[in-house]
Amino acid sequence: MSGRVPARIIVKNAEQAAKEQNMRHHLLAVALLATISAPIAAQAQSTVGVVGAPVVEDGTVGIAIDQRPAFREYVVRERVPNYTIPDRIVIGGVLPETGVTYYDVPPSFGGTPYRYTVVNGRTILVEPRTRRIVQVIE
Repeated sequence: MSGRVPARIIVKNAEQAAKEQNMRHHLLAVALLATISAPIAAQAQSTVGVVGAPVVEDGTVGIAIDQRPAFREYVVRERVPNYTIPDRIVIGGVLPETGVTYYDVPPSFGGTPYRYTVVNGRTILVEPRTRRIVQVIE
């Protein structure tokens, strides 16, 4: 028998090598995409509120931890009406366009661009332009 390899075996090996190379390229592309998009997604998730808004010592935006009890008392003294909505109150949620009134936060609570209101019995800070909830005062 001669030392020659049949042509169909050579073609089969070339096809297999091309498939393997194509698979490596796909895996590399997926890994590259995951590497690039992970920091972007993390940054998008951590961005809350208004650019330049005050960040308090616990890393949140809005009313500092030590001022929250006094702020809740202030809201009670002001007799701010409680609005009821069917949605859950969560940071990042958006309040309805109508039916809720927003109030300025007094400068004594650390000047903030946000407004406050009471919804479903909870005092919340809202970005006034978008009506997005940025802090729930517990």
